[in-house]
Order: sequence, then C-alpha cells, then structure tokens
Amino acid sequence: MKITHTEIYRFSIPMEPFVIATGTMHFAQNVLIRIFTDAGIHGVGECSAFPMIVGETQETCIAMAKDFAAILKGKNPLEIPERMNDLLGYADHNTTIKSAFDMALFDIAAKHAKLPLYKFLGGQKRTIETDMTIGIDTPEGMAQTALKYKSQGCRILKIKLGKKVHDDIERVKQIRAAVGPDFTLRLDANQGWNFDEALFALGELEQYNIEFCEQPMRTWYDDKLPELNVNSPIKLMADESCYNHHDARKLINSQATTYLNIKFSKSGGILEAQKIHEEALQTGVKCMIGSMLESRLALTANLHFALASPNVEFFDLDTALLGHLVDPVVGGLTYNGYFLDVPDEIGIGAEADEFFLEKCEGWVV
Repeated sequence: MKITHTEIYRFSIPMEPFVIATGTMHFAQNVLIRIFTDAGIHGVGECSAFPMIVGETQETCIAMAKDFAAILKGKNPLEIPERMNDLLGYADHNTTIKSAFDMALFDIAAKHAKLPLYKFLGGQKRTIETDMTIGIDTPEGMAQTALKYKSQGCRILKIKLGKKVHDDIERVKQIRAAVGPDFTLRLDANQGWNFDEALFALGELEQYNIEFCEQPMRTWYDDKLPELNVNSPIKLMADESCYNHHDARKLINSQATTYLNIKFSKSGGILEAQKIHEEALQTGVKCMIGSMLESRLALTANLHFALASPNVEFFDLDTALLGHLVDPVVGGLTYNGYFLDVPDEIGIGAEADEFFLEKCEGWVV
C-alpha cells in the first residue's frame, strides 16, 4: 500500500471564548488531514493548535502539513513508526500537526485490519466518564457555571486557575459551596503560579477536598516540582511538563508528580502516547487522557486510545461541549450525559462533514 496524496484543511470551529491562565481562545484553531492510498483506503486526522501552550498556530500547522505530506507521498502508511520517524527526521517538535498525521495513519491501519481502532490497539469497551472544564471567570460566575453543569448531570469538574492566588482560592471556595461536598473537583493552574504561590495555594485549597492539581508551575520550574510534590497536600498531575516518554521517565524517577496527563498535541499522536502510557504503567503512575479544543473527530481517536490503555483512569474529553458553536463531524463518539462511547465501525469511525469542509480553505499535496 502506498500514499497517493494528502488533503489539508483549515478546520476552524467558531466557539464561545475560552479563558485559561495563559490566554483566551475565540475559535478552535484546528487542522484536518486526510491521507489517501492506492488501496482505496483513506485515513483522517485532526489537531487543535493551542499556541500559548504548545507554541504552534493554525498557520504553522498548515505550513508544516504541506511539507509532511510531500515527505510521506509514495510511502507505505502501514509502517507507522517509520513514517513518524520520517517526519521527525525532517523537523523536530511540531507535535500538534504531527499528531494529525499519526492519527490518520492509525485510521488507515485499523481500516486495513477491518477493526475499530480501540480493538486494533488491543483495547476493549469500559465505562468512560469525562469531567467538564470551567474557564477562568469571577468566583461568582464560575460557581454559577458549576451549578449549571451539575444540573445537567455532570459529576466531575475541572477548574481553571492560575491568575491571582487569593482570587483562585476564592474561586474554588465558591464552587465547592455551590456544588456540595460529594462533587469531584480537579484543578488546573496551567503554569500560572510560581513555587511560593503554588505551595501557598495548594495548602489553602486542601480543605476543599481536591482530587488533584494539574501543572501548578511554569515548566521552567520543573526542577522544583519534586520539592513541591513532596510538600503539597494535594496530588499533582504533570501536563505541560510531559510531552514524551522521556519527560514521563524523568518526572517519575524524580518523584515530581503523582499523575501524568497525556495529550496527542504534546505527544505527537498515538504512537508516542503509547510509550508514555507504558512508562507510567511500569511504575503504577495513573494517567489522564486530555485534549485541547478538538472536535469530536480527534476526541474519538482519544477515546479509542484510552480504551486500549488500562492505566488511563482520568478523562478530560469535554472539548466538544465547551462552547463549539458547530459540530463539523459525522459519526464518532457519542455523549450520554457525560458518559462517552465510540462506534464499532472500522478505524476511528468519524469523518468530517462534507458540507462543513466545502467552506474550509484546503490544499492537496
């Protein structure tokens, strides 16, 4: 089997503004990839650029996608490690757009094997419940949002923090008071605090029964993470500090974190995500599968991976519920409240809506 050509689309999804510690997103800066083969099989992949986190924009993703597509043309898509090495040999980093190519290659491989992706990866169905993320707002506004999600059946909230520490503490205090004592609360500071702020905030927030806190400090303070981890009364989860399995190994060996957050936009896709999961599995470090602002297409691939990854115990796959004003996907995962399921069609089981694609700028390489 050979790759004949690749279609690249500017897959912009309008959405309500989403605020985190490092910036505000007004639309999902996504890119869609479709890789075609001479066997009549094509694969789809999607990535969501989040420049203030990963450093890639939609424009850089599109530019690199054109180069990557040219490199892969004429090669065997079933040799996924070799194909991803081809991209690494051309350009380091650029993990967001690489993840879209990785996803499309796995879609082709699973379709070729005539299996749903989770079965191709060796997984099986299990109960998956996602949290819901609350972007940064006033304490009163965030408490109201929490109540809205609770009324809709949500049982797990992820609270974005990382601005002024005392305001952050008030945000959590008001949310806990609003939802009651039995609701699961997670925190995500998105690198917003320095060491002293993080130590103070985590100590003050312990009283609100917090499951864990993601990425309390900037990655340039990673050398201080072990000290923070041992002194924090709340368990820590490394997100922006963990891109690949080498990061995972170093974090685990230095006892810098309790949990790891796996995201395709950081790992470069499923192939490297599997390696992170394996590092964690060997040491009993539990993982979360997370996401940026992907549509249900990439979220479906995320869910397939999670179903094949027994050490993934936390799920942050709510991005399609976070204010996307259109759903540009046919098929794919379904939400039953906040419980998720994937179709048993071969491959990822999701496609871009052709009517939506007609409005998207596109290129063929």
